[in-house]
Amino acid sequence: MNALAREISSGIADCELTHLDRAPIDLDRARRQHAVYIECLERLGCGVRLLPADSTLPDCVFIEDTAVVVPELAVLSRPGAESRRGELPVVEAALQAVRPVQRIEAPGTLDGGDVLRIDRLIWVGCGNRTNAEGGRQLADHLTPMGYEVRLVSQHGCLHFKSGCSQAGAEQVLLNPEWIDPGLFPGLEVIEVDPTEPFAGNVLKVGDTLVVDGRFERTVERLDTLGLPLEVLDNAELARAEGGLTCGSILLD
Repeated sequence: MNALAREISSGIADCELTHLDRAPIDLDRARRQHAVYIECLERLGCGVRLLPADSTLPDCVFIEDTAVVVPELAVLSRPGAESRRGELPVVEAALQAVRPVQRIEAPGTLDGGDVLRIDRLIWVGCGNRTNAEGGRQLADHLTPMGYEVRLVSQHGCLHFKSGCSQAGAEQVLLNPEWIDPGLFPGLEVIEVDPTEPFAGNVLKVGDTLVVDGRFERTVERLDTLGLPLEVLDNAELARAEGGLTCGSILLD
């Protein structure tokens, strides 16, 4: 497996925020935590291509939002926050080396963080950053390749995957206050501990889950289920509303 990631902008203090109050971000600490994240991906078997940061693009480390990638195709997004659209050219150039590339066009908006894929099923959360037109365009690109794309609504969180993510082959971890468990018939739903609302974002790399160690009770639940875990600290990027899936695009 390969992955794309991007370095942290020196301007991250000016990141977009929707649900959190602005708080100081320790840039050096954030970069140390991000380096551990990249090392973890490599340890789990990913060949990581690390793209350079841009000081004028505060959110560029959150590369997941710039594209939706399946084995057959990459779909370049059109972020709902206009300030983030300058992130696309560097990512597009990297993707063109490994996939055919299609695009989401205006008036559609789509953030990759609103897209959850489990095998051939794809959920698109329409809300703050992704609109229905963006979801429909993604379906137009992927349905001919055998994917089923489901447009769903979300509330209470920045991105769909802020509140839910894949935990196992047929398991979803979610915060039921933000994401309706009924969206996942046939899959086992694991709920986060109610005191840890942001714990629903984990990154599945192969059979291993990369989890945020700050959410101790939810991590304990996952460990009890026998899921192999890698525990990291994502505290600084979390101040910029970033989760563990946000920092990479996995190319399986």
